[in-house]
Amino acid sequence: MSLALSAHLPDRDVQLDLEVADGETVALLGPNGAGKSTLLAVAAGLLRPHDGRVTLGARTLTHVEAGRTRTWVPPHARQVALLAQDPLLFPHLSVRQNIAFGPRARGASQLSAGAEADRWLDRIGLADLGERRPSAISGGQAQRVAVARALATEPRLLLLDEPMAALDVDVTPALRHLLREVLSEQTVVIATHDVLDALLLADRVVVLDGGRVVEQGPTREVLSRPRSAFAARIAGLNIVAGTWSDEDGGIRAATGVVVHGLPHDDGGGADRVLPTAGTPMIAAFRPTAVSVFPARATGSPRNSWPVTVTTLEPHGDLVRVRAGNLSADITPQAVADLALAPGDSVWLSVKATEVDLYPA
Repeated sequence: MSLALSAHLPDRDVQLDLEVADGETVALLGPNGAGKSTLLAVAAGLLRPHDGRVTLGARTLTHVEAGRTRTWVPPHARQVALLAQDPLLFPHLSVRQNIAFGPRARGASQLSAGAEADRWLDRIGLADLGERRPSAISGGQAQRVAVARALATEPRLLLLDEPMAALDVDVTPALRHLLREVLSEQTVVIATHDVLDALLLADRVVVLDGGRVVEQGPTREVLSRPRSAFAARIAGLNIVAGTWSDEDGGIRAATGVVVHGLPHDDGGGADRVLPTAGTPMIAAFRPTAVSVFPARATGSPRNSWPVTVTTLEPHGDLVRVRAGNLSADITPQAVADLALAPGDSVWLSVKATEVDLYPA
C-alpha cells in the first residue's frame, strides 16, 4: 500500500515530504534530531502536524490545515504498525499470546489467532518458546517476537524506529536476516543510523537533516555518490561541495579550496563530462586514498590542503586522522613516524585519479 506524507510542524522546525511506493522499503537516515522519529510519529498518528496530510493507498489518515483537523484516523484504526527500539511486549502474556494479541484485537477467534501466532513463531524460529513470558527470553528473541506481533496484525504499513539499536552486535545479524525475509512483503519505512540496515534492507534511502529531506535515491547510489555530509559520513567518504571552475579545472569550494578529480555524468557513468562554469558539484573520495604529510607533497598530480588535526581514532587496523570535515586512514606506524597529535598542522594529499566529481 503506497504512502504519501507531508507534514509541517513549526514548533519543531520540521517540513517533510515523503512518498513510498507499494511494497517498497525506504530507509530514513540522518543525525539525531533530524526528524526521523517525528516523521514516523506523524505516519502512525501519534503526532498531529500543524499542516499536513497522510494518505495510505486511497485512504486519508491525516488532513490538517493551519492547525484545523479535517480528517484524523486514530492510531489503532490506521492499519499501521510501529516497532520501536524497545519491544514493549506485554509482560503478563506469554510469547504466543503477545503475537496473538493483534489478531484477537481485530476480532479473530481465539483458535484462529492462536494458529496465526503459531505460524509466526515458526517463521521467526521460536516455536519452542511460545509459552515463555517475555522476561524469560533474550533481547534479540524479544525483538523478533515484537516483529511477529506487529506483522500478525497484517498492517498496510510497517514503521521501524531504530529496531536494532538496543541489541547486542552478535544478535543483530539474525534480526536483519528475518527482516529481509518479511519486509519484501510489506510497505516499510525504517529509521536507522546503521548503514548496514540501509544496504541490506532498503530499496531507497531518504536523508533528513534539520527537519528537511536533503537527499534521496536508490540505496547504493546514495551511499556511493552522496550529496549530503551525513550520507558521506556514514558511507565512509570524504565529500567537498563547490562549483566547477574552468580556470582551476576542478571544484572550488566556498572556502577557496580547489579539488581536482575525474568528472562523471550524473548517472554515475564513467564517461568524462566537463561541466560548465559555475555548475554545483560534489567531490567524493575515500579516507584510505588520503595521505598525510608534514609539508606539501610534490610529484604526481595531487590535491594537497593544509589542515589541523582534530582527532585520532582507531579504525580497524588503521588510524583515522580527522581534520575538520576531512579524514585520512593511515597506519599506526605512519602516525608514530609523523608523531601526530590533535592540534598538529599537516597536509592532506590525494591523487586526482582517486577523486570522483559529479553534479550536486
